[in-house]
Amino acid sequence: MSGHEVAAAVGGRALPLPAKEAGGIYRDVDRLSHALLTASTAGISPISLLQAWQDWLLHLSSSPGKQGEISAKAVEKVARLSDFLFRCWLGMGAASPTITPLPQDKRFQHPAWQAFPFNAMQQAFLLSQQWWHNATTGFPGVTKRHERLVEFYSRQILDTVSPSNFPALNPEVIDRAYRENGANFVSGANNLLDDLIRLIDGKPPAGAESFRPGIEVAVTPGEVIFRNELIELIRYAPMTGTVKEEPILIVPAWIMKYYILDLSPRNSLVRHLVRSGYTVFCISWRNPGGNQSGLSLDDYRRLGVMEAMDAVEKATGSSRVHGVGYCLGGTLLSIAASAMARDGDHRFASLSLFAAQVDFEEPGELGLFMDESQITLLEDVMWVEGTLDQRRMAGAFQMLRSQDLIWSRIVREYLLGERASMTDLMAWNADSTRMPFRMQSQYLRQLYLDNDLVEGRFSVGDSPIHLEDIRAPVFAVGTETDHVAPWRSVFKLTYLLDTDIDFILTSGGHNAGIVSEPGHPGRSYRRLSCRHADIRPDADEWAKNAGVTYGSWWSAWVEWLAGHSGCEVAADRSGAAGDLKAICRAPGTYVLER
Repeated sequence: MSGHEVAAAVGGRALPLPAKEAGGIYRDVDRLSHALLTASTAGISPISLLQAWQDWLLHLSSSPGKQGEISAKAVEKVARLSDFLFRCWLGMGAASPTITPLPQDKRFQHPAWQAFPFNAMQQAFLLSQQWWHNATTGFPGVTKRHERLVEFYSRQILDTVSPSNFPALNPEVIDRAYRENGANFVSGANNLLDDLIRLIDGKPPAGAESFRPGIEVAVTPGEVIFRNELIELIRYAPMTGTVKEEPILIVPAWIMKYYILDLSPRNSLVRHLVRSGYTVFCISWRNPGGNQSGLSLDDYRRLGVMEAMDAVEKATGSSRVHGVGYCLGGTLLSIAASAMARDGDHRFASLSLFAAQVDFEEPGELGLFMDESQITLLEDVMWVEGTLDQRRMAGAFQMLRSQDLIWSRIVREYLLGERASMTDLMAWNADSTRMPFRMQSQYLRQLYLDNDLVEGRFSVGDSPIHLEDIRAPVFAVGTETDHVAPWRSVFKLTYLLDTDIDFILTSGGHNAGIVSEPGHPGRSYRRLSCRHADIRPDADEWAKNAGVTYGSWWSAWVEWLAGHSGCEVAADRSGAAGDLKAICRAPGTYVLER
């Protein structure tokens, strides 16, 4: 029985592999077993997790000093809780807390949590949480990654038993049930049933149907002028009489749909650029199926960035282009720009990289899920299915912000019976995509696991590329609360690139910090401008001393683009794109694929 026959027996699709990679029937059985395992582990490797706990437990068992330290910490926490309870008793239920939640912890904001006995439960939980942090960190001998994994998962376990998650222990839920005679539980049950039906049917979450690409979102006028088996290239219609002579090419991440950068008209980065007098092109990646599982990372560079560059030049006649990359699109753009610089291709007038990493030594909490065991598990899933559906990794992504994405949602929608209002950003986030086997495997191994790009081992064609070959000026953006591309990792661009670079650190997270239109309340940023020969500062020292500008960083970026652009030319309002004819209206067809 071949690998294809084994996969077909369980309803899968085995990807043909070269003989040296295939491993035979026994390896095929292992792949199928691992693929089935992910159904019950949310795509997370249990072996990787067990290794981390084993490392921690063995070092704990052989460290009597650490055992004594955490025992003393336990006694201290009990004493602090006892003191709090005694003060509550003296004050008839009210007392100043002995510990306060972390700034991002919103579970205990309701005023009723400050009254006895709920304040006692809240304080007991927070002290337990603090003790577990003490107990899982600071172990000599435990690998840094294993320590972070154990600390991370201990937080996840504790979050499941937070008193805020239980109807009988949450004063806000109790008050709502009393005022509504329990109707909130009926509404919550309806919400839960609706979510389960949508999950089983593969439908988007409630309210997402109000944000349809081309109708409510992704509505900036434009046309698809180029299409191949991987991308559609959208050219947006001008909104000004003249435009800068250098067009802009946007390379979004392929892990999600492109229209994060063209959401509603009020917060569309594409529309903002067009209104600012630029000719804008944007890649819309195809949502690949199993028959495209053999696409490689270099195919994404070649069929994506390079063919789009050629089409932009053909459409505008301009040999100079402003390249813009977001998230993984920025990583891919950096690879393409390095290869172009190596080969004497200097068409990039500038590069702008938004929440994009090139150095994966410190990839943030998402890196906790990336080791040999985890990547092998994902590869085996992709071998069966041909692609990796983002929903396979949904559990990992949600755990990064479990308080907000899991538990607070359960409390709000199922216990309080409230449906959160759907937003364009939330609807886009639910519009998931797939990644082809070969490309995703190469990306995870060569970049995440081996960090080949910054260590000079990443090759395009027959020779390696080097980021320091890039000479185009660079504008890089990191976001303060980014769990996917931590800003300190993005800041390393200032050390790695041998060119002029402006770095922006903006408020917000990986998505909300980038979708930061002018007029957005509460937005601010810090800026570092480094010329080619300048000494680059330490990231934390710079962030501590940098001045804060209130407002959107978009305005600063557009001003920077203008400073690296040439003269203005008449805008082409004819709809013509050189020798390229319009194929269809934006947003095209690839963005609608499921």
